Amino acid sequence: MNAIRTLNRYRFLLGQLVARDFKTRYKRSVLGVLWSMLNPLLTMGVQYLVFSHFFGSSIENYAVYLLIGTVTFNFFSEATQSALTAVTGSASLITKVYIPTYVFPLSKVLSSCINLGFSTLALYVIILIQRVPLNWFHLLIPVLYVALILFSLGIGMILSALMVYFRDMQFLYGVVITLWMYLTPLFYSADMIPESLFGIYRLNPMYQYVTFFRTLVLEGACPTPEQFLFCFGYALGFMLIGALVFRAMKKKFILYV
Repeated sequence: MNAIRTLNRYRFLLGQLVARDFKTRYKRSVLGVLWSMLNPLLTMGVQYLVFSHFFGSSIENYAVYLLIGTVTFNFFSEATQSALTAVTGSASLITKVYIPTYVFPLSKVLSSCINLGFSTLALYVIILIQRVPLNWFHLLIPVLYVALILFSLGIGMILSALMVYFRDMQFLYGVVITLWMYLTPLFYSADMIPESLFGIYRLNPMYQYVTFFRTLVLEGACPTPEQFLFCFGYALGFMLIGALVFRAMKKKFILYV
């Protein structure tokens, strides 16, 4: 409750930080915000050319299947990598005036939400082109996004706190996020995973979020209670862990930023 009251008090600053990040990202760009839609489409196009020959024939509506994975994982990757340097990149503010430090990773994740919105528009363009049937379960996509945003924020707070003390985190996390991408069924089917390893494989949080999304769009069905439990369990669990880690480590931020 204290965090919520503080957030309400600093909502103007939070809005300014989000606006600054968004404007900086597209400063002097000819296409501007169109890149938010073009980026996932171009990424999907490259992946489609590379992987459709190997996996496309066995996966129905492969273009939509691929773009769902790309949109979901790109948001998570962008949000967490932006949050990673949120505190260290705001040292000039932190050392001069009092600002609740958790506002900085939060602003990075919220800034990434804007790109997520544009990427979702790009996804629906492909859905319409591929004539994938629309259904009422699409209305659950915002519910999925809430869980994904909370999960990304939890991871982002952990990373931003660790980055203050261990500057090598930015290089280590680059390796981790690449490995994480290949361990998530973005361009291949999870059916390829050996049954003996699948129990461990499905513990990957991003597998759960991507599968939840595909269940809504491609299967036209409501996710199972187990899928809801996994998605929101990871979201709330990592949000809590992230908040506790950030709170414990922020006391000495001023000495290291």
